[in-house]
Amino acid sequence: MSFNWSEYLGLAQQLAGKAQISATQESRLRSAISRAYYAAFILARNYLRDEEGISSSEMKTHKFVIEQFKNSSEELRKKIGKNLVRLRFSRNKADYEDRFERLPDKTKLMLKLANKTISDIQSLGSESSEDRTND
Repeated sequence: MSFNWSEYLGLAQQLAGKAQISATQESRLRSAISRAYYAAFILARNYLRDEEGISSSEMKTHKFVIEQFKNSSEELRKKIGKNLVRLRFSRNKADYEDRFERLPDKTKLMLKLANKTISDIQSLGSESSEDRTND
């Protein structure tokens, strides 16, 4: 069965505390995947901007940020880039596809991946702080 996209409105109302009926499990899981991606993506974008002075003025910010990590010579940065690609792929599927097979399993996996990616980004930030302290 295709996803009823209007269920996102019910979820939005529930999140805002104005719901008259509960959001469906599918809309919650799809939103969880989307929010997990954005949590990791925005932290990656802000890390590049705040720690390295790199920002994208172009419209394709998502691709730009991912490529900055993915194309690095440092293994941890490459891993962050690859994880952002996987998170973005699942986010796009959750946000645009009518059908999403094994959604509960995929949601758990993406939440773990986002958590790991955020932890890796934060460890980059602590390495930068240590480097500045040692200068």
